[in-house]
Amino acid sequence: MHDYKRPPTLHRYGQRSELELALTLGQFRLMPSANCLTLSFSQAWDKKLFDLFAPADCCLIIHNTEEFGERLHRAVQRALPSWAGIDGVVEYGARAALGTAFTKSRQEAAEREWLFAWRSMQSQASLNPVVVNIGSLETFAELRDRDTYPA
Repeated sequence: MHDYKRPPTLHRYGQRSELELALTLGQFRLMPSANCLTLSFSQAWDKKLFDLFAPADCCLIIHNTEEFGERLHRAVQRALPSWAGIDGVVEYGARAALGTAFTKSRQEAAEREWLFAWRSMQSQASLNPVVVNIGSLETFAELRDRDTYPA
């Protein structure tokens, strides 16, 4: 299916209220970007990213990225059956092999982004935000505040 390996942890910086729903319900909002619906994570734990993603006051850390990725792709497939999904590393300063959604400027490299993206197989699909629920992540994820460094 894919010849790459997801990073060992994924980090989503945001507001605690939103990330609590992600942890307990597995609720995520896919946002339109570059003709895709996307969900973005960072491969890095970095206090500076709280400021970059302001008003972030919390970070969801996912420890089992394979389980998470497979559950996310299955949930989106159920919600959007005529969409194809992929996830991979974002490339900075050069066109990514995975396309425009995975390409960002060199100035954004501090984000160290890992992106989940879905593209419609139908040309007339509307690009509106979509909320998916993949079930509780509490067995392999946690919330951390900016001053709580991982062990």
